[in-house]
Amino acid sequence: MKRVLPGFGLSLGVTLVYLSLLILLPLSGLAFKSSSLDLSQFWAVASGERALASYRVTFGASLLTALINAVFGLVVAWVLVRYSFPGKRLVDSLVDLPFALPTAVAGITLATLYAGNGWVGRHLEPLGIKVAFTPLGIVVALTFISLPFVVRTLQPVIEDIEPEIEEAAASLGASRWQTFSRVLLPGIFPALLTGFTLAFSRAIGEYGSVIFIAGNMPLISEITPLLIISKLEQYDVVGATALASVMLVISFLMLLGVNALQWWSANRSHGRKRVSR
Repeated sequence: MKRVLPGFGLSLGVTLVYLSLLILLPLSGLAFKSSSLDLSQFWAVASGERALASYRVTFGASLLTALINAVFGLVVAWVLVRYSFPGKRLVDSLVDLPFALPTAVAGITLATLYAGNGWVGRHLEPLGIKVAFTPLGIVVALTFISLPFVVRTLQPVIEDIEPEIEEAAASLGASRWQTFSRVLLPGIFPALLTGFTLAFSRAIGEYGSVIFIAGNMPLISEITPLLIISKLEQYDVVGATALASVMLVISFLMLLGVNALQWWSANRSHGRKRVSR
């Protein structure tokens, strides 16, 4: 049979070369540069007070952001798939806005809105809620730029769920919560976990939108990417690569854990289907 695409050998070769140039080569350079430090020097850079504080801010805000978007992204995706309402196309287009909007523009806009004299900030500050130039501002910025990853991952999966399944569950006496938790969620969960992973990954590496709203105060609201840039500006390339290596390892381990959870969830759902048959 004549195939449109090249055979397996050529396709695999092109894939390996492309991935090597795009991913493996830069990572190898990062590891090589970091290896110029001995273990004690590397540990001193990677475990400094300022570095540890930046890890907490970066990974803590990214994790919180992914959790928020997992909940509200599911709600947005469900509404866009299951309901018709005036302005639906506009709302659906707005979901993709963070993809098209330059991150620096997003950061400046959010900082303007949530500043003490901004349209939103002026109403929050009397309540004791300060957003701009605080860690909370980082969460707001990361939530904005990572929402589409959850929504666009969930929409096709929700579209494949037949409404008759919910009607059948209701006819058997299931409450709304039981229908969601026992009927709908098992089918949605793998995609929800994928969206969570994508949002988390996007948030970890975000820089442009965060620096304008974070305040960038060391030990308080300084993210690790900004600390890396600061070291590069000081011509401390080795120190920057050391911090980048730590971020890479932590990110890889966290994503590995999430992927293991995805694998377990997928196997569990397949097992349920076999039992039901």
